[in-house]
Amino acid sequence: MSDLSSRLQAALARPGRPSSDYDLNEGISLPAGRVLRPAAVLVAFEDTPFGPQLYLTKRASHLKHHPGQIAFPGGKVDAGDRDPVAAALREAREEIGLPSENVQILGHLDPHETVTSFSMVPVLARITTPFRPALEPGEVDEVFTVPLHHIANPANFRLEGRRWRGTWRHYYAAPYGPYYIWGATARILRSLADRLTPS
Repeated sequence: MSDLSSRLQAALARPGRPSSDYDLNEGISLPAGRVLRPAAVLVAFEDTPFGPQLYLTKRASHLKHHPGQIAFPGGKVDAGDRDPVAAALREAREEIGLPSENVQILGHLDPHETVTSFSMVPVLARITTPFRPALEPGEVDEVFTVPLHHIANPANFRLEGRRWRGTWRHYYAAPYGPYYIWGATARILRSLADRLTPS
């Protein structure tokens, strides 16, 4: 087992806590009977000469939802998907050309509830064989990597806020170079950082 796999699996073995797009905002009351649609994302790291790197995408600017935002490869669980893992692998194959046979699944973090009514499962994985990304232009403008040491440090996350639907919404942001990582992506990465650097 690689050092990267061991480190990520040790993080998964530590207790986590559920996260959502709402948990940094006091006073928000969610309806008890709300229906959440299943989704999954692939949180995939690769060992490189520069250390472990996380793959992220910049969503296409013409998309209806979250245009231009930084995201993991992923999307909704389709009827033909066996489970969230299968959905995350399929989406990564479609969006960035990552062959499923190049991926070692390590486990998953707690589901994340989004403001768009998805229950999103972050599937943690290691890319075992280098690949050449092939972007789906209808969904992805860019694919890039972020060092594990950047997102493993809770000090690199800051709490920010903006008005959304008439109220202030607070969220994590973890900028890296020209990339503004925020919202659900940053919240999931902060949950992983908490597990990677236990107190």
